[in-house]
Amino acid sequence: MILCDTNYPSILDDICDELTKAEIELVFVSSDEMQEINKKERNIDKTTDVLSFPLEYVPHFPIGSIVINSDLASSKSKELGHKVEDEIALLFTHGLLHVLGFDHENDDGEMRRREIDIIEKFSLPKSLIVRSGC
Repeated sequence: MILCDTNYPSILDDICDELTKAEIELVFVSSDEMQEINKKERNIDKTTDVLSFPLEYVPHFPIGSIVINSDLASSKSKELGHKVEDEIALLFTHGLLHVLGFDHENDDGEMRRREIDIIEKFSLPKSLIVRSGC
């Protein structure tokens, strides 16, 4: 289940249910807000498309937060020729896998394989696979 302060594509609940039964917080921000978060949390002074913040497990509380840059989601969807809802679903999937402990930088492709499974199951654009080098 997703806890969110704005409207979001309904497919996100289905993706969340596929990967976990836990609650997750979802936040949408602008590019400027994302740059501030990225600088504060990662000491990287530039915007990015999605950030994940896993939390320590506490029963009945979200297991983490996913922050999606709505400006970049919109521009990337136009650039790649698919719906912004699909781009948000791709970013959400990537972020949720990070919250669940996957790390594409050192997991020998396990996270990418899970992303591919979700992309295929929910008929999402394969652009995340292409742009991430799979």
